[in-house]
Amino acid sequence: MRQAAHVLEVATPGAGLVEITRAVATWVADQGMATGLLTLFCRHTSASLLIQENADPDVARDIEDYFAALAPESAAYRHQDEGPDDMPAHLRAALTQVQLSIPVIAGRLALGTWQGVHLFEHRARPHRRQIAMHLVGE
Repeated sequence: MRQAAHVLEVATPGAGLVEITRAVATWVADQGMATGLLTLFCRHTSASLLIQENADPDVARDIEDYFAALAPESAAYRHQDEGPDDMPAHLRAALTQVQLSIPVIAGRLALGTWQGVHLFEHRARPHRRQIAMHLVGE
């Protein structure tokens, strides 16, 4: 049994889904493990991770619109330390997930045909986000 770890840096343009499948899959392939389990962990409280459709861009836009309506910017939040998008970003991250586990089979991510891995940026301005990746396998 072997393991490998890496921190993936992702620049976001602002709020929205950023597909990171290619970068994650490339790193996994470079590790040379045929079978294993990949854990991804978003090291932030105002961004999250999703496995979602990556074929139709309308899916991403609909998800973004849904979460904007579910946790809208508002002056009614007590926590406003970094502006009106601060608390909604924390709520959106709490409603999604910051950790994913993906099986690795035959050296590849065992994602379905239309699945992609996305970083979901919940803040309005661009950020540099870190995704910790840990692969255990052989």
